[in-house]
Amino acid sequence: QVQLQESGPGLVKPSQTLSLTCTVSGGSITTNNYNWRWIRQPPGKGLEWMATIGYSGSTYYSPSLKSRTSISRDTSKNQFTLQLTSVTPVDTAVYYCSGAEGIYWGQGTQVTVSS
Repeated sequence: QVQLQESGPGLVKPSQTLSLTCTVSGGSITTNNYNWRWIRQPPGKGLEWMATIGYSGSTYYSPSLKSRTSISRDTSKNQFTLQLTSVTPVDTAVYYCSGAEGIYWGQGTQVTVSS
């Protein structure tokens, strides 16, 4: 019953900031013991975990992306957001949001970084 939906731009120019929102329906992002994640998959590569926000609001980041990544939430809207700064073509990927230790996944959204 829980569903996740990513939203945001499909095309971002180099050096800009990418902002994606995950809207959760059918469940609360503050549910005890649930955490919520952003994961991406570049073309031809595997899944890469980017960031997690816990049900209490604690945040965790991939060491390779920490300097450019921010995850936040809006509990009133049951949403959480990814911001990735200073993007380059290397950041081109399908971006997914996921929750409850991987039980729930969004369908993914393609983001292309190009001028």
